[in-house]
Amino acid sequence: MKTIKVAAAIIQKDGKILSCQRGYGEFKDGWEFPGGKLEPGETGEQAIVREIQEELEVTIGDLDYLCTVECDYDTFHLSMQCYLCTIVSGEIVELEHEDMRWLSTDNLWSVDWLPADVKVIKELEKKLA
Repeated sequence: MKTIKVAAAIIQKDGKILSCQRGYGEFKDGWEFPGGKLEPGETGEQAIVREIQEELEVTIGDLDYLCTVECDYDTFHLSMQCYLCTIVSGEIVELEHEDMRWLSTDNLWSVDWLPADVKVIKELEKKLA
């Protein structure tokens, strides 16, 4: 089975976490943390900064590694490096997602997360406890 390596940003602002709804592809309408695939030779930190700049037109910083989630889907294995972070410059411009929501930490389960992101929420809850 093919492994896809990605990085995801758990963007924090005013005590809330950014969630994004996929607007395309096999997992359309599922909720996820923004991010994307690692390019050859790229670290998770480099990938997530680049991906968030491309997807949301903001610069993130204060990266704090949370976890790496391993998740099997029907046609591939996902390895997702997850980082807590903040926006250090710019205003979000939504370019790829169908919807976005800022969720309070006690309301994280109010959206239908994709399977890998469910695992991230569980790790996030441990860190915030």
